[in-house]
Amino acid sequence: MLSPERLALPDYEYLAQRHVLTYMEDAVCQLLENKEDISQYGIARFFTEYFNSVCQGTHILFREFSFIQATPHNRASFLRAFWRCFRTVGKNGDLLTMREYHCLLQLLCPDFPLELTQKAARIVLMDDAVDCLMSFSDFLFAFQIQFYYSEFLESVAAIYQDLLSGKNPNTVIVPTSSSGQHRPRPTLGEASMLEGVEASLFCQCLENLCDRHKYSCPPPALVKEVLSNVQRLTFYGFLVALSKHHGINQALGALPDKGDLMHDPALDEELERLLAQIPGLVNSVTAGPEASCLPARTPPRVGSPWRPLHHTRKVDAESDGSTEETDESET
Repeated sequence: MLSPERLALPDYEYLAQRHVLTYMEDAVCQLLENKEDISQYGIARFFTEYFNSVCQGTHILFREFSFIQATPHNRASFLRAFWRCFRTVGKNGDLLTMREYHCLLQLLCPDFPLELTQKAARIVLMDDAVDCLMSFSDFLFAFQIQFYYSEFLESVAAIYQDLLSGKNPNTVIVPTSSSGQHRPRPTLGEASMLEGVEASLFCQCLENLCDRHKYSCPPPALVKEVLSNVQRLTFYGFLVALSKHHGINQALGALPDKGDLMHDPALDEELERLLAQIPGLVNSVTAGPEASCLPARTPPRVGSPWRPLHHTRKVDAESDGSTEETDESET
């Protein structure tokens, strides 16, 4: 049965909204590049497997950055892949720097731009000291906002700067994604940045912006809700509020709620199944009856493979994900 959204749109609009042409072009390019290998099992099977991978969200793995940012589905798939691949960082309580998170991103996308990682780190740290340590959850939700809504945030930064300079909000010129891509963001060192702008005026400008960015901005009602809770706010204060908003995370649909961030039952079950197939890891199957009489031994703690070598700071497993560093006394 066709969805109401599908019935309400003409065919060409629906295909454009779902970026079907983008995937068809990519599939054909891959087909031509690997035609000798594909000819062994057939073109029909290739297209079936390709679009299955698109539906499953695995099609973005190890692809170039221009492809993973090409569609909203690709961006959401990349966010989900990053979370699932590296959530053990959060489970272990490890704190990483911006550059260490960038290395993780490059494992999935070798040419991932450093600038995007830096901008996500500044949302967490609220300043230019991007070498400080961050928890996985804090970085992930900030990165989600920065990566998925990248063009929208560039336009928001331009509007914020215009408001700081005293321009009339009705005459604010909103840049396109290409013209605003390299526009510098406000810095916390400016006195005007510390004071912020009037929230109601800022909200009025963003309402017009959301009308233009129909497929790349948070739901306008939720943006209005964020701005209605304060009288004045700064640019980074706005970004922090977006990254922590439960409704915006749900609307985007790529990541679970913060309370469920470290849980992925389907992946855990698959990992347990694979580990059970490795000889020597499961002793209960091969141990004799006398093994039950032996005193229980505490298994050694295995360090996270992603633990930085130059520090061992941790976050308490029941903490709220704060990036505050704690000093541990050595015995």
